[in-house]
Order: sequence, then structure tokens, then C-alpha cells
Amino acid sequence: MTRYGAVLLAAGLIIAASSPSWAAVEYPFSEAMLRSQIARHRPVLIDITASWCPVCKVQSDIIHRALMANSRFSNYVVLDVDYDTQKNVVRQLRATSQSTLILIKDGHEIARLVGVTDKGEITTMMQRTEN
Repeated sequence: MTRYGAVLLAAGLIIAASSPSWAAVEYPFSEAMLRSQIARHRPVLIDITASWCPVCKVQSDIIHRALMANSRFSNYVVLDVDYDTQKNVVRQLRATSQSTLILIKDGHEIARLVGVTDKGEITTMMQRTEN
């Protein structure tokens, strides 16, 4: 193995070790992805966000760094909707603003939060899929 190959292998191992294998997954929103995850009976958290939104940034930190790294939520799929470029999706989801979180279980909306940045409140919403 070349020295360069050894460095790439080591870097890959470090990245793999730092990313839990049980962490939830995240995708850009699409109708097909939503349908496929519903068919798999996975809870889906739809995150309607905007790059310029400070509330969205706080929500993203809570969702992606704290909650999605928790094995308790490992079966979740997060679908990101860009508020500025996916206006048709925003309208379909009946969202009136960015910083909207929508929780889907078995094809039904079971919770919605708008502008909430409290980790406890977001965690409580996500726990609703456990019932």
C-alpha cells in the first residue's frame, strides 16, 4: 500500500469511527423519498429551513448534533426542505414560515412546531413516535 493510500484509509477509519452507525439519516426532501420512508414505517422529521434564518440554525444544531446522534432516534429520517427554493413543497406542507418542524408517522402528521428552539420541546415532539 502506498503512503497516500494508507493516509486515505486512516482518514476513512477516523470518519467512520466518529459517525455512529446507528445515527439517523438526512436527505433533501422529495416526494419519492417521503413515500419510501413512510412505506418502511420510519418516522420522518421534515425540517423546513432557510440558510439566512437564525432560528433554523439553532434548530439544526439541536436536531443534527444532539438528537440525531442519539441511538433513541436512530430510526428517524430527516428530510430537509429549503424554504426559499422549494416553495411548492412549503405550500403542500401548509407551512407558513421557515423554522417549521413536521413529524410524520405512518403517513400522518402527528406533530408540528414552528420557531421552537427549546431542545426539550423538540425532544418531546420526537418522542411522540414511540407511542
